[in-house]
Amino acid sequence: MFKFLSSEPLHQPLDAPTPVDETTIKCTTCYMCACRCGIRVHLREGEDGPEVRYIDGNPNHPLNQGVICAKGASGIMKQKSPARLTQPLLRKAGSERGASEFKAISWERAYDILTTRLAHIRATDPKKFALFTGRDQMQALTGLFARQFGTPNYAAHGGFCSVNMAAGMIYSIGGSFWEFGGPDLERAKVFVMIGTAEDHHSNPMKIAISKFKRDGGRFISINPVRTGYSAIADEWIPIKPGTDGALLMALLHELIRTDTLDHAFLKRFTNAPQLVVLDAGAREGLFAFDPNPEKGPPGDGRNPHNKLVFDKASGQVLNAYPEGIADGCDPALDGHYTLADGTRVAPAFQLLRERVATCTPEWAAAITGIAAERIVALAQEMGHAALKQAFELPIAWTDAWGKLHPTTQARPLAFHAMRGLAAHSNGFQTVRALAVLMSVLGTIDAPGGFRHKAPYPRHIVPNYRAFNSPEMIQPNTPLNAAPLGFPANPDELAINPDGSPIRIDHAFSWEHPLSAHGLMHNVITNATRGDPYRIDTLMMFMANMAWNSTMNTMAIPTPRIWSATM
Repeated sequence: MFKFLSSEPLHQPLDAPTPVDETTIKCTTCYMCACRCGIRVHLREGEDGPEVRYIDGNPNHPLNQGVICAKGASGIMKQKSPARLTQPLLRKAGSERGASEFKAISWERAYDILTTRLAHIRATDPKKFALFTGRDQMQALTGLFARQFGTPNYAAHGGFCSVNMAAGMIYSIGGSFWEFGGPDLERAKVFVMIGTAEDHHSNPMKIAISKFKRDGGRFISINPVRTGYSAIADEWIPIKPGTDGALLMALLHELIRTDTLDHAFLKRFTNAPQLVVLDAGAREGLFAFDPNPEKGPPGDGRNPHNKLVFDKASGQVLNAYPEGIADGCDPALDGHYTLADGTRVAPAFQLLRERVATCTPEWAAAITGIAAERIVALAQEMGHAALKQAFELPIAWTDAWGKLHPTTQARPLAFHAMRGLAAHSNGFQTVRALAVLMSVLGTIDAPGGFRHKAPYPRHIVPNYRAFNSPEMIQPNTPLNAAPLGFPANPDELAINPDGSPIRIDHAFSWEHPLSAHGLMHNVITNATRGDPYRIDTLMMFMANMAWNSTMNTMAIPTPRIWSATM
Protein backbone atom coordinates (compact mmCIF):
# COMPACT_ATOMS: atom_id res chain seq x y z
CA MET A 1 0.00 0.00 0.00
CA PHE A 2 1.20 3.48 -0.86
CA LYS A 3 0.70 6.39 1.46
CA PHE A 4 0.96 9.94 0.13
CA LEU A 5 2.43 12.33 2.67
CA SER A 6 1.27 15.46 0.87
CA SER A 7 -2.13 16.83 0.10
CA GLU A 8 -0.82 18.32 -3.17
CA PRO A 9 -2.12 16.82 -6.43
CA LEU A 10 -0.07 13.89 -7.76
CA HIS A 11 0.65 15.48 -11.13
CA GLN A 12 2.46 18.78 -10.69
CA PRO A 13 3.55 21.09 -13.53
CA LEU A 14 7.26 20.87 -14.32
CA ASP A 15 8.11 24.33 -13.03
CA ALA A 16 11.45 25.48 -11.69
CA PRO A 17 12.28 24.59 -8.07
CA THR A 18 10.67 26.81 -5.48
CA PRO A 19 12.98 29.83 -5.10
CA VAL A 20 14.72 30.34 -1.80
CA ASP A 21 15.97 33.59 -0.36
CA GLU A 22 18.56 35.35 -2.47
CA THR A 23 18.17 32.92 -5.39
CA THR A 24 18.59 34.44 -8.84
CA ILE A 25 18.20 32.91 -12.31
CA LYS A 26 20.49 33.64 -15.24
CA CYS A 27 19.58 32.50 -18.75
CA THR A 28 22.32 31.17 -21.02
CA THR A 29 23.05 28.25 -23.36
CA CYS A 30 24.28 24.81 -22.39
CA TYR A 31 27.96 24.04 -22.92
CA MET A 32 27.80 20.26 -22.59
CA CYS A 33 27.44 19.50 -26.30
CA ALA A 34 26.93 21.37 -29.56
CA CYS A 35 23.11 21.42 -29.38
CA ARG A 36 23.32 24.76 -27.57
CA CYS A 37 20.05 24.30 -25.69
CA GLY A 38 18.73 27.19 -23.64
CA ILE A 39 19.15 26.74 -19.90
CA ARG A 40 18.36 28.56 -16.66
CA VAL A 41 21.15 28.62 -14.10
CA HIS A 42 19.93 29.06 -10.53
CA LEU A 43 22.38 30.95 -8.34
CA ARG A 44 22.50 31.45 -4.59
CA GLU A 45 24.83 33.74 -2.72
CA GLY A 46 27.67 31.89 -0.98
CA GLU A 47 30.71 32.79 1.05
CA ASP A 48 32.77 33.57 -2.04
CA GLY A 49 29.98 35.00 -4.18
CA PRO A 50 27.16 33.46 -6.24
CA GLU A 51 27.17 29.65 -6.42
CA VAL A 52 25.48 27.46 -9.03
CA ARG A 53 22.79 25.45 -7.26
CA TYR A 54 20.67 24.01 -10.06
CA ILE A 55 20.35 23.93 -13.88
CA ASP A 56 17.13 23.37 -15.79
CA GLY A 57 15.88 23.95 -19.31
CA ASN A 58 14.65 27.35 -20.41
CA PRO A 59 10.99 26.98 -21.46
CA ASN A 60 11.21 30.20 -23.46
CA HIS A 61 14.12 29.04 -25.61
CA PRO A 62 13.01 28.17 -29.17
CA LEU A 63 15.42 25.26 -29.58
CA ASN A 64 14.72 22.97 -26.63
CA GLN A 65 11.58 24.62 -25.18
CA GLY A 66 12.56 23.78 -21.61
CA VAL A 67 13.67 20.20 -22.27
CA ILE A 68 17.05 19.30 -20.78
CA CYS A 69 19.00 16.04 -20.82
CA ALA A 70 21.00 14.48 -17.99
CA LYS A 71 24.22 15.67 -19.57
CA GLY A 72 22.99 19.26 -19.60
CA ALA A 73 21.76 19.11 -16.02
CA SER A 74 25.13 17.75 -14.94
CA GLY A 75 26.79 20.89 -16.27
CA ILE A 76 26.79 22.04 -12.66
CA MET A 77 29.79 19.76 -12.16
CA LYS A 78 31.86 21.98 -14.43
CA GLN A 79 31.84 24.39 -11.48
CA LYS A 80 31.48 22.10 -8.48
CA SER A 81 33.37 18.88 -9.32
CA PRO A 82 35.98 18.04 -6.67
CA ALA A 83 38.27 16.88 -9.51
CA ARG A 84 38.20 20.27 -11.20
CA LEU A 85 41.54 22.03 -11.48
CA THR A 86 41.49 25.51 -10.01
CA GLN A 87 45.18 26.40 -10.29
CA PRO A 88 47.87 25.86 -12.93
CA LEU A 89 50.07 22.84 -12.25
CA LEU A 90 53.77 22.63 -13.09
CA ARG A 91 55.78 19.40 -13.16
CA LYS A 92 58.14 19.30 -10.20
CA ALA A 93 61.81 19.88 -10.90
CA GLY A 94 63.63 16.59 -11.37
CA SER A 95 60.41 14.64 -11.83
CA GLU A 96 60.20 12.42 -14.90
CA ARG A 97 57.33 12.76 -17.30
CA GLY A 98 54.59 10.30 -16.53
CA ALA A 99 55.27 10.33 -12.81
CA SER A 100 52.29 12.66 -12.22
CA GLU A 101 54.23 14.82 -9.80
CA PHE A 102 53.04 18.41 -10.03
CA LYS A 103 52.95 21.49 -7.87
CA ALA A 104 50.46 24.35 -7.98
CA ILE A 105 51.71 27.68 -9.26
CA SER A 106 50.11 31.08 -9.57
CA TRP A 107 48.38 32.28 -12.69
CA GLU A 108 50.96 35.05 -12.95
CA ARG A 109 53.82 32.56 -13.13
CA ALA A 110 51.92 30.41 -15.63
CA TYR A 111 51.39 33.43 -17.88
CA ASP A 112 55.06 34.40 -17.56
CA ILE A 113 56.22 30.90 -18.56
CA LEU A 114 53.82 30.77 -21.51
CA THR A 115 54.50 34.24 -22.86
CA THR A 116 58.28 33.82 -22.60
CA ARG A 117 58.26 30.46 -24.32
CA LEU A 118 55.71 31.36 -27.01
CA ALA A 119 57.39 34.67 -27.75
CA HIS A 120 60.65 32.84 -28.45
CA ILE A 121 58.94 30.33 -30.76
CA ARG A 122 57.06 33.05 -32.63
CA ALA A 123 60.30 35.01 -33.12
CA THR A 124 62.19 31.99 -34.45
CA ASP A 125 59.97 29.30 -36.05
CA PRO A 126 56.19 29.73 -35.47
CA LYS A 127 55.28 26.31 -36.82
CA LYS A 128 57.03 24.73 -33.81
CA PHE A 129 53.96 25.80 -31.78
CA ALA A 130 50.79 23.74 -32.24
CA LEU A 131 47.33 24.58 -30.86
CA PHE A 132 44.51 22.08 -30.83
CA THR A 133 41.06 22.62 -29.40
CA GLY A 134 38.10 20.47 -28.45
CA ARG A 135 34.44 21.37 -28.90
CA ASP A 136 34.95 24.84 -27.53
CA GLN A 137 32.14 26.55 -29.51
CA MET A 138 34.44 29.52 -30.09
CA GLN A 139 36.81 28.20 -32.71
CA ALA A 140 36.66 31.52 -34.51
CA LEU A 141 38.64 32.95 -31.57
CA THR A 142 41.12 30.11 -31.14
CA GLY A 143 41.62 29.92 -34.91
CA LEU A 144 42.29 33.66 -35.00
CA PHE A 145 44.88 33.25 -32.25
CA ALA A 146 46.72 30.59 -34.28
CA ARG A 147 46.58 32.73 -37.40
CA GLN A 148 47.91 35.81 -35.62
CA PHE A 149 50.64 33.74 -33.97
CA GLY A 150 51.71 32.55 -37.41
CA THR A 151 51.42 28.77 -36.98
CA PRO A 152 49.59 26.55 -39.47
CA ASN A 153 49.36 23.82 -36.83
CA TYR A 154 45.86 24.43 -35.54
CA ALA A 155 43.02 21.94 -35.62
CA ALA A 156 39.64 21.49 -33.99
CA HIS A 157 37.32 18.89 -32.51
CA GLY A 158 35.61 18.00 -35.78
CA GLY A 159 38.70 16.25 -37.15
CA PHE A 160 37.97 13.18 -35.03
CA CYS A 161 34.21 13.62 -34.67
CA SER A 162 31.72 14.41 -37.40
CA VAL A 163 33.76 16.41 -39.90
CA ASN A 164 33.24 13.65 -42.48
CA MET A 165 29.53 14.36 -42.17
CA ALA A 166 29.90 18.11 -42.54
CA ALA A 167 32.55 18.06 -45.26
CA GLY A 168 30.96 15.23 -47.26
CA MET A 169 27.59 16.93 -47.52
CA ILE A 170 28.94 20.49 -47.83
CA TYR A 171 31.11 19.39 -50.75
CA SER A 172 28.03 17.71 -52.26
CA ILE A 173 25.01 19.94 -51.57
CA GLY A 174 26.40 22.98 -49.73
CA GLY A 175 25.13 22.07 -46.27
CA SER A 176 24.87 19.23 -43.81
CA PHE A 177 22.97 17.91 -40.82
CA TRP A 178 23.09 19.44 -37.36
CA GLU A 179 24.15 23.11 -37.27
CA PHE A 180 23.82 23.44 -41.04
CA GLY A 181 20.43 21.85 -41.61
CA GLY A 182 18.14 19.03 -40.60
CA PRO A 183 15.00 16.99 -41.21
CA ASP A 184 11.64 18.73 -41.53
CA LEU A 185 9.63 16.41 -39.29
CA GLU A 186 6.72 18.85 -39.23
CA ARG A 187 5.79 17.74 -42.76
CA ALA A 188 7.50 14.35 -43.17
CA LYS A 189 5.60 11.08 -43.48
CA VAL A 190 8.62 8.75 -43.19
CA PHE A 191 11.73 9.51 -41.16
CA VAL A 192 14.93 7.48 -41.63
CA MET A 193 17.66 7.91 -39.02
CA ILE A 194 21.00 6.28 -39.80
CA GLY A 195 24.18 6.22 -37.76
CA THR A 196 23.01 8.56 -35.00
CA ALA A 197 23.77 8.26 -31.30
CA GLU A 198 21.52 9.56 -28.55
CA ASP A 199 23.79 12.48 -27.71
CA HIS A 200 23.63 14.15 -31.11
CA HIS A 201 21.10 16.96 -31.33
CA SER A 202 19.37 15.13 -28.54
CA ASN A 203 16.80 17.46 -27.00
CA PRO A 204 15.50 19.16 -30.18
CA MET A 205 15.46 15.81 -31.95
CA LYS A 206 13.57 14.12 -29.12
CA ILE A 207 10.96 16.86 -29.16
CA ALA A 208 10.56 16.61 -32.92
CA ILE A 209 10.37 12.80 -32.98
CA SER A 210 7.79 12.77 -30.19
CA LYS A 211 5.49 15.06 -32.14
CA PHE A 212 6.24 13.26 -35.42
CA LYS A 213 5.17 9.90 -33.98
CA ARG A 214 2.05 11.34 -32.34
CA ASP A 215 1.08 12.79 -35.73
CA GLY A 216 1.25 9.34 -37.32
CA GLY A 217 4.71 9.50 -38.92
CA ARG A 218 6.72 6.32 -39.48
CA PHE A 219 10.18 6.26 -37.88
CA ILE A 220 12.87 3.85 -39.18
CA SER A 221 16.22 3.64 -37.40
CA ILE A 222 19.26 1.99 -39.00
CA ASN A 223 21.92 1.39 -36.36
CA PRO A 224 24.09 -1.47 -35.09
CA VAL A 225 22.55 -1.33 -31.59
CA ARG A 226 18.97 -0.82 -30.43
CA THR A 227 19.41 1.90 -27.86
CA GLY A 228 18.00 5.39 -27.46
CA TYR A 229 16.37 6.50 -30.68
CA SER A 230 16.33 2.97 -32.13
CA ALA A 231 14.41 1.68 -29.12
CA ILE A 232 11.44 3.94 -29.89
CA ALA A 233 11.55 3.56 -33.68
CA ASP A 234 8.66 1.90 -35.49
CA GLU A 235 11.27 -0.32 -37.10
CA TRP A 236 14.88 -0.95 -36.17
CA ILE A 237 17.15 -2.24 -38.93
CA PRO A 238 20.43 -3.56 -37.49
CA ILE A 239 23.51 -3.06 -39.65
CA LYS A 240 27.15 -4.07 -39.32
CA PRO A 241 29.26 -1.08 -38.19
CA GLY A 242 30.95 0.86 -40.96
CA THR A 243 28.92 -0.69 -43.81
CA ASP A 244 26.35 2.07 -44.28
CA GLY A 245 27.90 3.06 -47.61
CA ALA A 246 27.09 -0.33 -49.11
CA LEU A 247 23.47 0.00 -48.02
CA LEU A 248 23.17 3.48 -49.53
CA MET A 249 24.71 2.32 -52.81
CA ALA A 250 22.26 -0.59 -52.98
CA LEU A 251 19.34 1.75 -52.31
CA LEU A 252 20.55 3.97 -55.16
CA HIS A 253 20.79 0.87 -57.35
CA GLU A 254 17.16 0.00 -56.68
CA LEU A 255 15.83 3.54 -57.10
CA ILE A 256 17.63 3.97 -60.42
CA ARG A 257 16.74 0.46 -61.63
CA THR A 258 13.04 1.11 -61.04
CA ASP A 259 13.23 4.74 -62.27
CA THR A 260 11.97 5.95 -58.90
CA LEU A 261 13.47 9.41 -59.32
CA ASP A 262 12.61 13.08 -59.17
CA HIS A 263 13.59 13.79 -62.78
CA ALA A 264 12.58 17.45 -62.71
CA PHE A 265 14.71 18.15 -59.64
CA LEU A 266 17.72 16.32 -61.05
CA LYS A 267 17.56 18.18 -64.36
CA ARG A 268 17.16 21.69 -63.00
CA PHE A 269 18.76 21.79 -59.58
CA THR A 270 21.68 19.32 -59.77
CA ASN A 271 24.60 18.62 -62.09
CA ALA A 272 23.12 15.22 -63.00
CA PRO A 273 22.62 16.13 -66.72
CA GLN A 274 25.97 17.89 -67.13
CA LEU A 275 28.38 16.16 -69.48
CA VAL A 276 31.56 14.52 -68.19
CA VAL A 277 34.63 13.83 -70.33
CA LEU A 278 35.26 10.12 -70.91
CA ASP A 279 38.41 10.27 -73.05
CA ALA A 280 41.73 9.52 -71.38
CA GLY A 281 43.82 12.59 -70.68
CA ALA A 282 44.05 15.57 -68.38
CA ARG A 283 40.29 16.26 -68.56
CA GLU A 284 39.08 12.68 -68.04
CA GLY A 285 36.44 12.53 -65.33
CA LEU A 286 35.95 16.30 -65.31
CA PHE A 287 33.01 18.24 -66.67
CA ALA A 288 33.14 19.26 -70.30
CA PHE A 289 33.10 22.96 -71.10
CA ASP A 290 31.94 24.85 -74.15
CA PRO A 291 35.12 25.19 -76.28
CA ASN A 292 33.76 28.42 -77.78
CA PRO A 293 33.96 31.14 -75.08
CA GLU A 294 32.03 33.64 -77.16
CA LYS A 295 28.87 31.55 -76.80
CA GLY A 296 28.85 31.70 -73.01
CA PRO A 297 29.73 34.14 -70.24
CA PRO A 298 32.94 36.14 -70.61
CA GLY A 299 36.04 34.11 -69.88
CA ASP A 300 38.24 31.41 -71.34
CA GLY A 301 35.46 28.92 -72.02
CA ARG A 302 35.98 27.07 -68.74
CA ASN A 303 33.73 29.15 -66.55
CA PRO A 304 31.63 26.82 -64.35
CA HIS A 305 28.50 28.31 -65.90
CA ASN A 306 29.65 27.07 -69.29
CA LYS A 307 29.20 23.38 -68.58
CA LEU A 308 27.28 21.40 -71.16
CA VAL A 309 24.14 19.26 -71.40
CA PHE A 310 22.58 17.27 -74.21
CA ASP A 311 19.10 18.52 -75.07
CA LYS A 312 16.86 15.62 -76.12
CA ALA A 313 14.29 18.01 -77.56
CA SER A 314 16.65 19.56 -80.14
CA GLY A 315 19.28 16.84 -80.27
CA GLN A 316 21.97 19.41 -79.59
CA VAL A 317 24.64 20.04 -76.99
CA LEU A 318 23.84 23.26 -75.13
CA ASN A 319 25.33 25.34 -72.37
CA ALA A 320 24.00 24.08 -69.05
CA TYR A 321 23.15 27.66 -68.07
CA PRO A 322 20.99 29.33 -69.14
CA GLU A 323 20.10 27.27 -72.23
CA GLY A 324 19.98 23.91 -70.47
CA ILE A 325 17.35 25.07 -67.98
CA ALA A 326 15.25 27.10 -70.43
CA ASP A 327 11.62 26.19 -71.00
CA GLY A 328 11.40 23.60 -73.76
CA CYS A 329 14.85 22.13 -73.09
CA ASP A 330 14.93 18.51 -71.92
CA PRO A 331 18.44 17.70 -70.63
CA ALA A 332 19.35 14.03 -70.96
CA LEU A 333 20.19 12.12 -67.80
CA ASP A 334 21.35 9.00 -69.64
CA GLY A 335 23.31 8.03 -72.74
CA HIS A 336 26.72 8.60 -74.32
CA TYR A 337 27.45 11.47 -76.70
CA THR A 338 30.25 12.98 -78.78
CA LEU A 339 31.06 16.68 -78.90
CA ALA A 340 31.84 18.51 -82.13
CA ASP A 341 35.58 18.13 -81.50
CA GLY A 342 35.22 14.36 -81.09
CA THR A 343 35.37 14.28 -77.28
CA ARG A 344 33.31 11.43 -75.82
CA VAL A 345 31.03 12.50 -72.97
CA ALA A 346 28.16 11.26 -70.82
CA PRO A 347 25.83 12.92 -68.30
CA ALA A 348 26.96 12.68 -64.69
CA PHE A 349 23.81 10.70 -63.89
CA GLN A 350 24.77 8.10 -66.50
CA LEU A 351 28.04 7.57 -64.66
CA LEU A 352 26.13 7.19 -61.38
CA ARG A 353 23.89 4.61 -63.03
CA GLU A 354 26.94 2.66 -64.21
CA ARG A 355 28.65 3.01 -60.83
CA VAL A 356 25.81 1.44 -58.84
CA ALA A 357 24.88 -1.16 -61.46
CA THR A 358 26.74 -3.90 -59.58
CA CYS A 359 25.68 -2.67 -56.13
CA THR A 360 22.73 -5.01 -55.93
CA PRO A 361 20.76 -5.67 -52.76
CA GLU A 362 22.30 -9.15 -52.70
CA TRP A 363 25.80 -7.61 -52.86
CA ALA A 364 24.95 -5.23 -50.00
CA ALA A 365 23.30 -7.96 -47.92
CA ALA A 366 26.58 -9.88 -47.72
CA ILE A 367 28.33 -6.74 -46.43
CA THR A 368 25.73 -5.13 -44.18
CA GLY A 369 23.92 -8.13 -42.73
CA ILE A 370 20.57 -6.69 -43.91
CA ALA A 371 18.51 -9.09 -46.02
CA ALA A 372 18.30 -8.24 -49.72
CA GLU A 373 14.50 -8.32 -49.55
CA ARG A 374 14.52 -5.70 -46.79
CA ILE A 375 16.81 -3.45 -48.81
CA VAL A 376 14.45 -3.67 -51.79
CA ALA A 377 11.45 -2.94 -49.59
CA LEU A 378 13.25 -0.01 -47.96
CA ALA A 379 14.02 1.53 -51.35
CA GLN A 380 10.37 1.11 -52.35
CA GLU A 381 9.18 2.70 -49.12
CA MET A 382 11.53 5.66 -49.56
CA GLY A 383 10.41 6.18 -53.15
CA HIS A 384 6.75 5.92 -52.20
CA ALA A 385 7.07 8.48 -49.40
CA ALA A 386 9.04 10.97 -51.49
CA LEU A 387 7.12 10.69 -54.77
CA LYS A 388 3.73 9.06 -54.16
CA GLN A 389 2.95 10.89 -50.92
CA ALA A 390 4.24 14.20 -52.28
CA PHE A 391 2.10 17.31 -52.03
CA GLU A 392 2.36 20.97 -52.90
CA LEU A 393 2.18 23.99 -50.65
CA PRO A 394 0.64 27.24 -51.95
CA ILE A 395 3.91 29.11 -51.44
CA ALA A 396 5.41 30.90 -54.43
CA TRP A 397 9.18 31.22 -54.77
CA THR A 398 11.80 32.30 -57.28
CA ASP A 399 14.78 30.05 -58.03
CA ALA A 400 18.39 31.06 -58.60
CA TRP A 401 17.79 31.67 -62.32
CA GLY A 402 14.82 33.95 -61.84
CA LYS A 403 12.02 31.53 -62.61
CA LEU A 404 8.90 31.99 -60.51
CA HIS A 405 7.40 28.76 -59.14
CA PRO A 406 3.77 29.30 -58.02
CA THR A 407 3.87 26.43 -55.50
CA THR A 408 6.44 24.62 -53.37
CA GLN A 409 6.91 20.89 -53.91
CA ALA A 410 7.00 18.84 -50.70
CA ARG A 411 8.85 15.51 -50.51
CA PRO A 412 7.77 14.01 -47.16
CA LEU A 413 10.80 11.73 -46.71
CA ALA A 414 13.29 12.98 -44.11
CA PHE A 415 16.72 11.65 -43.17
CA HIS A 416 19.02 12.34 -40.27
CA ALA A 417 22.55 11.03 -39.87
CA MET A 418 25.49 11.82 -37.67
CA ARG A 419 28.84 10.59 -36.44
CA GLY A 420 28.03 6.89 -36.61
CA LEU A 421 27.68 7.20 -40.36
CA ALA A 422 30.79 9.29 -40.80
CA ALA A 423 33.42 8.20 -38.27
CA HIS A 424 35.02 5.57 -40.48
CA SER A 425 37.79 5.58 -43.06
CA ASN A 426 35.03 5.46 -45.69
CA GLY A 427 32.88 8.05 -43.90
CA PHE A 428 33.36 10.94 -46.33
CA GLN A 429 32.21 8.90 -49.34
CA THR A 430 29.43 7.25 -47.32
CA VAL A 431 28.02 10.65 -46.45
CA ARG A 432 28.27 11.74 -50.08
CA ALA A 433 26.26 8.64 -51.03
CA LEU A 434 23.53 9.76 -48.62
CA ALA A 435 23.55 13.24 -50.17
CA VAL A 436 23.15 11.69 -53.62
CA LEU A 437 20.33 9.46 -52.37
CA MET A 438 18.43 12.47 -51.04
CA SER A 439 19.09 14.31 -54.30
CA VAL A 440 17.70 11.63 -56.62
CA LEU A 441 14.48 11.70 -54.59
CA GLY A 442 14.33 15.50 -54.58
CA THR A 443 14.31 15.82 -50.80
CA ILE A 444 16.88 18.65 -50.67
CA ASP A 445 15.36 21.90 -49.37
CA ALA A 446 11.89 20.46 -49.84
CA PRO A 447 9.19 20.57 -47.15
CA GLY A 448 9.18 17.21 -45.40
CA GLY A 449 12.78 16.51 -46.41
CA PHE A 450 16.15 18.03 -45.61
CA ARG A 451 16.07 21.77 -44.97
CA HIS A 452 19.16 23.97 -44.85
CA LYS A 453 19.52 26.50 -42.05
CA ALA A 454 20.68 30.03 -42.81
CA PRO A 455 23.33 30.97 -43.86
CA TYR A 456 23.50 27.60 -45.63
CA PRO A 457 23.63 26.34 -48.32
CA ARG A 458 27.08 27.65 -49.07
CA HIS A 459 28.98 27.64 -52.32
CA ILE A 460 30.20 24.24 -53.45
CA VAL A 461 33.09 24.46 -52.53
CA PRO A 462 32.62 27.05 -49.71
CA ASN A 463 34.64 30.23 -50.02
CA TYR A 464 36.87 29.34 -47.07
CA ARG A 465 40.43 28.51 -48.03
CA ALA A 466 42.97 27.00 -45.64
CA PHE A 467 46.47 28.41 -45.30
CA ASN A 468 48.75 26.76 -47.87
CA SER A 469 51.76 29.08 -48.40
CA PRO A 470 54.97 27.74 -46.84
CA GLU A 471 56.82 30.95 -47.65
CA MET A 472 54.38 32.88 -45.43
CA ILE A 473 55.51 31.09 -42.25
CA GLN A 474 57.83 33.82 -41.04
CA PRO A 475 58.95 34.97 -37.55
CA ASN A 476 56.58 37.39 -35.83
CA THR A 477 54.23 37.35 -38.85
CA PRO A 478 50.54 36.39 -38.97
CA LEU A 479 49.40 33.89 -41.59
CA ASN A 480 47.78 35.34 -44.70
CA ALA A 481 44.84 32.93 -44.37
CA ALA A 482 43.04 30.92 -41.69
CA PRO A 483 44.60 27.56 -40.73
CA LEU A 484 41.44 25.62 -41.65
CA GLY A 485 39.16 25.67 -44.67
CA PHE A 486 37.87 23.87 -47.74
CA PRO A 487 40.33 23.24 -50.62
CA ALA A 488 38.73 23.46 -54.05
CA ASN A 489 41.58 22.06 -56.17
CA PRO A 490 45.08 20.57 -55.79
CA ASP A 491 46.68 24.01 -56.01
CA GLU A 492 45.09 24.83 -52.64
CA LEU A 493 46.65 21.94 -50.71
CA ALA A 494 48.95 22.79 -47.80
CA ILE A 495 52.09 21.24 -49.25
CA ASN A 496 55.65 22.30 -49.84
CA PRO A 497 57.12 22.51 -53.37
CA ASP A 498 58.40 18.92 -52.98
CA GLY A 499 54.89 17.70 -52.09
CA SER A 500 55.56 17.16 -48.39
CA PRO A 501 52.93 18.38 -45.89
CA ILE A 502 53.23 21.82 -44.32
CA ARG A 503 51.28 20.85 -41.20
CA ILE A 504 52.35 18.52 -38.41
CA ASP A 505 49.10 16.52 -38.73
CA HIS A 506 49.39 16.19 -42.55
CA ALA A 507 46.02 17.92 -42.97
CA PHE A 508 45.30 19.32 -46.45
CA SER A 509 48.15 17.23 -47.90
CA TRP A 510 47.92 14.58 -50.61
CA GLU A 511 47.44 12.10 -47.75
CA HIS A 512 44.43 13.93 -46.23
CA PRO A 513 43.31 16.54 -48.80
CA LEU A 514 39.85 17.44 -47.46
CA SER A 515 40.48 17.46 -43.70
CA ALA A 516 38.35 20.54 -43.04
CA HIS A 517 38.98 20.61 -39.26
CA GLY A 518 42.50 19.19 -39.23
CA LEU A 519 43.61 15.87 -37.76
CA MET A 520 44.31 16.26 -34.06
CA HIS A 521 44.72 12.52 -33.55
CA ASN A 522 47.79 12.39 -35.81
CA VAL A 523 49.83 14.91 -33.84
CA ILE A 524 51.49 12.81 -31.14
CA THR A 525 52.73 10.15 -33.56
CA ASN A 526 53.89 12.63 -36.20
CA ALA A 527 55.63 14.93 -33.72
CA THR A 528 57.43 12.01 -32.10
CA ARG A 529 58.64 10.72 -35.46
CA GLY A 530 59.56 14.18 -36.70
CA ASP A 531 57.18 13.68 -39.62
CA PRO A 532 57.44 16.16 -41.28
CA TYR A 533 59.27 17.89 -38.39
CA ARG A 534 59.35 18.05 -34.61
CA ILE A 535 57.51 20.69 -32.62
CA ASP A 536 58.51 22.47 -29.44
CA THR A 537 55.22 23.19 -27.65
CA LEU A 538 51.74 21.78 -28.02
CA MET A 539 48.85 23.64 -26.37
CA MET A 540 45.50 21.92 -25.94
CA PHE A 541 42.35 23.86 -25.15
CA MET A 542 39.34 21.89 -23.90
CA ALA A 543 40.85 18.72 -25.32
CA ASN A 544 42.60 15.59 -24.11
CA MET A 545 44.85 14.34 -26.86
CA ALA A 546 45.77 11.18 -24.95
CA TRP A 547 42.09 10.24 -25.09
CA ASN A 548 41.58 11.45 -28.64
CA SER A 549 44.61 9.55 -29.97
CA THR A 550 43.62 6.02 -29.09
CA MET A 551 45.54 4.62 -32.04
CA ASN A 552 48.80 5.72 -30.39
CA THR A 553 50.46 3.36 -27.95
CA MET A 554 51.60 4.16 -24.44
CA ALA A 555 55.18 3.78 -25.66
CA ILE A 556 55.00 6.90 -27.83
CA PRO A 557 56.29 9.88 -25.83
CA THR A 558 54.54 13.20 -26.09
CA PRO A 559 55.98 16.62 -26.85
CA ARG A 560 55.84 19.33 -24.21
CA ILE A 561 52.14 19.93 -23.58
CA TRP A 562 50.34 22.86 -21.99
CA SER A 563 46.71 22.12 -21.24
CA ALA A 564 44.13 24.90 -20.95
CA THR A 565 41.26 22.81 -19.61
CA MET A 566 41.20 23.94 -16.01
